[in-house]
Amino acid sequence: MKYDFSHFKEGLSKLNISYSDVKLEEKFSIFYDMLIERNKVMNLTAITEFDEVIEKHFLDSIALGSFIDLTRPCKLIDLGTGAGFPGIPLKILFPQLDIVLVDSLNKRVKFLEEVILTLQLEKISAIHGRAEELAKKVEFREQFDYCVSRAVANLSTLCEYCLPFVKLGGKFCAYKSKDVENEVENAKKAIYLLGGMLSNVHKFQLPDTDYERAFVVIEKREKTAKKYPRKAGMPGKEPLL
Repeated sequence: MKYDFSHFKEGLSKLNISYSDVKLEEKFSIFYDMLIERNKVMNLTAITEFDEVIEKHFLDSIALGSFIDLTRPCKLIDLGTGAGFPGIPLKILFPQLDIVLVDSLNKRVKFLEEVILTLQLEKISAIHGRAEELAKKVEFREQFDYCVSRAVANLSTLCEYCLPFVKLGGKFCAYKSKDVENEVENAKKAIYLLGGMLSNVHKFQLPDTDYERAFVVIEKREKTAKKYPRKAGMPGKEPLL
């Protein structure tokens, strides 16, 4: 099916992100079709209308490129990627990124592997696992320039999951709603204990919507102590407050 991408182009323009390769639209179309088809048999997203997916999944995922330079080659890990957000849209638009998608549900990982194969995406992989376990492995710990997450969890918990993957000088970028001040305040202890420093909170509104968002950017300043992240379930049950 042929989709109208004028709304998508306008949104990118308002986010100060440009692209010229029309093949990108084909990749986004295929990804959308696969998402909707698989959503019929497994819970991937409650948002299914094309324009809504464009706004609340594609543009929202890509908006990070407005605040972080993703045009250079770098390594990025997407924790709790779910149906592939933000990782897949970021990879399509910024193909030079080397991306690892992580999800704890194997069915979602199998879907993402199909997407990667169908779209012929390179330098991207989908891994089944929990952050608490993967972060202890040498090949993942402190190996990434960026860790991103749109997962629904408080910032303190997300910091414990994500900062162990970030190399010194790298950044953890959390996708949040605009009302994030209390979360940031409550996460100060966790950020410090895990070797991070709050770099910035970028607030913005998705183009042509009333959807207000924020990126909390935390820079990795010191190595994370080996005891973090704690065993499975602990970061969520007992955040470092």
